[in-house]
Amino acid sequence: MLADHVEGRHFTNKDDILIYLMNEYGTMVKRLAFSYVKDKSLAEDIAQEVFIAAYKNLDSFKGESSYKTWIYRITMNRSKDMVKSKAFRMVSLSHIMNPFKKSSTSTEVEVIRKENNNKVVECIFSLPVKYREIIYLFYYEDLKIHEIHQITTINTETIKSRLRRGKQLLKNKLSAEDLQI
Repeated sequence: MLADHVEGRHFTNKDDILIYLMNEYGTMVKRLAFSYVKDKSLAEDIAQEVFIAAYKNLDSFKGESSYKTWIYRITMNRSKDMVKSKAFRMVSLSHIMNPFKKSSTSTEVEVIRKENNNKVVECIFSLPVKYREIIYLFYYEDLKIHEIHQITTINTETIKSRLRRGKQLLKNKLSAEDLQI
């Protein structure tokens, strides 16, 4: 049954709900897809597929989870399917996810930060998927452990373990890179 109230808002039809979901989660869907496929155009294709699937299944959405976790799950499943179906090569990661805030520092410092950021992102993307997806959801999407559990259906203790192990692997990779932050 189609919900006429979505996360505190009233809608009259499926089209309005889809527009809301696309506006609310479109960027997140593309970023999450990119974290799997490492290609902007493929991530955009996955985002289209995610929202087509969401639209087709809006009538059967039971509300057992939030729309946010439902969209995350669809995105992860579509992304994993894409990765399984094609061979991927690394692409330039220079303009994706910038955890460093802009400041009024010198150009030299900004160049070093940008270069280090690229190395951090490359190191994250070089992690095995089971660690990368947990680190991405926890740090870049600011999800809590229980929200990651709802999305991935992975046991919360396993999530915590993968988060610890992923951080350790990342720390080791970054130490090997000898970053100047």
